[in-house]
Amino acid sequence: MNSATRRVVVGLFAVLAWMPDVLAQDMSSSRRSGHLLAYREPTEILQPPTPEGGITIDELEEIALANHPGIAEAYGRVEGARGRWVQVGLPPNPQIGYSGQQLGSRGFAEQHGVLVQQEIIRGGKLRLSREVASREILRAEQELAALEQRVRTDVRSAAFAVLVARRQIELNMELVAIAEAALANVEELLAAKLASRIEKLQAQLEVQQAQVTLGNSRNRYASTWRSLTAVLGQPGFPERSVVGELVPDVGRLTWEESLANLQSTSPEIASAGAEVERARSALARARAEPVPNVTVQGIIQRDNAIGGTDGALQVTLPIPILNRNQGGIREAESQLGVSMQAMRRLELDLQNRLAPVFERYDNALAQVSRYRDQIVPTAEENLKLTRQAYDAGDVNYLSLLTAQRAYSQINAAYVESLGEYWHARTLIDGLMLSGSLSPPK
Repeated sequence: MNSATRRVVVGLFAVLAWMPDVLAQDMSSSRRSGHLLAYREPTEILQPPTPEGGITIDELEEIALANHPGIAEAYGRVEGARGRWVQVGLPPNPQIGYSGQQLGSRGFAEQHGVLVQQEIIRGGKLRLSREVASREILRAEQELAALEQRVRTDVRSAAFAVLVARRQIELNMELVAIAEAALANVEELLAAKLASRIEKLQAQLEVQQAQVTLGNSRNRYASTWRSLTAVLGQPGFPERSVVGELVPDVGRLTWEESLANLQSTSPEIASAGAEVERARSALARARAEPVPNVTVQGIIQRDNAIGGTDGALQVTLPIPILNRNQGGIREAESQLGVSMQAMRRLELDLQNRLAPVFERYDNALAQVSRYRDQIVPTAEENLKLTRQAYDAGDVNYLSLLTAQRAYSQINAAYVESLGEYWHARTLIDGLMLSGSLSPPK
């Protein structure tokens, strides 16, 4: 083997020895550039608070974020995307093998050697593949952020449902007490022969009806609590008093501000934007595909014919004259257009989803304000005055019964409007993201 051949073979082995250092530097620089995005580990499972006292909605959110199985599921997808980023940037492994020629010459002309072969990726294809993978990481992280927001929305919605159910129990207990007091009053008047048995029967029916309604409200409370514990990811979470204020004391939302906030901060929009960038990077990768890779092979062998050692060097590359990845490029261009239209469709879909929810919010807020400031105080005063008039004998029992029923129905409607208000408000504040326990699409 002459000196020129020796230099080529030595250079080949130097290239192979240099490849791991290049890979390590590439991964290090990619970490610095943000392609390997750091992401926090799921926090440890939080324990329920001590039985003393209640639990706030913020504390419930923290418990749900730490225990919700969907969070761990989405985090696993982020880790999978990070693994793909590592894998797609790795160069092919070098190959080593045995070479034997002239094997039938009874040892006179046989050639035995060791070959080393390496494929060299050209056109920046490894770098471009990692560009695509980095966009997939970003998309997975935005999907995780969307799921976390879904969890928060579901927790807040369920917590306010518990508060509403609790207020309904309190209201129905009050109505039972009012009905029982009216029954006792009727019985006293009946004993004094100032009331009829019909009035007593009507009063008894009102008590029984109020007790049935109270039982239903207790069942509803149990149901809302079970739904809350499911969202928390802890079905056996012990019952606690949820600390929160039902009567809204926050500012009024406007349609323009709500829509602008939704379209600018929604994780769904961010995920769609990441998909557009992924498709753009995939197009660049498809256009680099026709750049041919180079395969270098070096052989060092013992040549019995000359009684010495020689070598061989072979360099090959495909000629892209038939297959220039025309179909792949066309597909990537199409996917980029699809992703851009999908993002536009999502923006319109968010507006479409927000519109009916904002209508319910507007209606509920108007109802809450009217009930709180005018209707409920009027019903309370009407019941008070009617009861006094009935005790004085100025009105009959039917008037008292009508006032009691009006008070009951008005307060029940007030509580329902509070529940509707918070359901709509939590959806708007939660960027229209809910349903954290539903399977991912």
